[in-house]
Amino acid sequence: MTPMWLTSMDFNKLSRLFFLVFLLVGCTRDPQPLQRIQGLALGTSYSIQYASETLKAEVFEKTVDSLFDILNQSLSTYLPDSDISKINSGDSTLVVNEHFEKVYNAASWVWELTEGYFDPTVGALVNAYGFGPGKPITNLSSPQRDSLMLFTGWNKTELTPEKTIIKKHPHLYFDFNALAKGYVVDVIANALRTKNCDSFLVEIGGEIVAQGKSPNSGNYWKIAIDDPQQQEERKFIQVLTLQNQAIATSGNYRKYNVDPTTGRRTAHSINPKTGLAFPTAVLSASVIARDCMTADALATALMVMPLDKSKKMLEQLDGIEGYWIISDDEGKLQEVFTSGFPRE
Repeated sequence: MTPMWLTSMDFNKLSRLFFLVFLLVGCTRDPQPLQRIQGLALGTSYSIQYASETLKAEVFEKTVDSLFDILNQSLSTYLPDSDISKINSGDSTLVVNEHFEKVYNAASWVWELTEGYFDPTVGALVNAYGFGPGKPITNLSSPQRDSLMLFTGWNKTELTPEKTIIKKHPHLYFDFNALAKGYVVDVIANALRTKNCDSFLVEIGGEIVAQGKSPNSGNYWKIAIDDPQQQEERKFIQVLTLQNQAIATSGNYRKYNVDPTTGRRTAHSINPKTGLAFPTAVLSASVIARDCMTADALATALMVMPLDKSKKMLEQLDGIEGYWIISDDEGKLQEVFTSGFPRE
């Protein structure tokens, strides 16, 4: 299987596991066997657990591998012959498939909702800062950054009725990695639903969809969120229960670049409005939603949005909750929740 993207405008999706997914120990009467699939894909690890007597893991794993390949070919900026790479290279005649269309439309909705704080056209900046497949720019200057900002902006793109993509600037560069991994989780979850599986947990690099209850315990699936200050010894800062929901987390405290000359950190969460990529007080942001693609995209936006603005936005959305871990002026952790976030 061909590996997919290795980074994104929210680069923490690479090999970061802010979540530890675990099953509560317990017993139920005649539980269905728990099938497990684990591996590496999309530049990170993945884990799929589901209850089924008939859908064996070795059979469904072939379906999963096929889905990874299909989605790679559509959305990976690391494959030069993928659809998104062809569009980035200037192909205006390519007819996109349903996967590209769904991700594009979701990106449009989140871009509008966040007033531009989520913008997958920051791909040129992602590359310039060294978080993408393109060649980074050493000591990126303000004039260079301003130049890249000229061809950044979701309003400079269009999906036509013929399913082709129009770019209003030839150098505009799409990077869907900040929501594509969540979309892949959704696709696999939907594949399980079509197989009549109603109890499962799908996790790719910390992006999660949980449905039903653990067959081992009879309880809803539980998720633990890491304490960002515990770098050596893992410690959990929150434990929560997912009831037929998805969750995604973005963060800046584990993945960043350091300028060898100045020693200054460059964060992987890039502000699309300024082009800047420097760490803020927000260490991580988690979003619970009905689908993982929405959670993934919103978690990315929360890393660069003003906290008051992003919290107010989420409070007005049905079925979506948020959780922020921030560092105050004294370096102490503070937790911020929307009113419906399921704390325990």
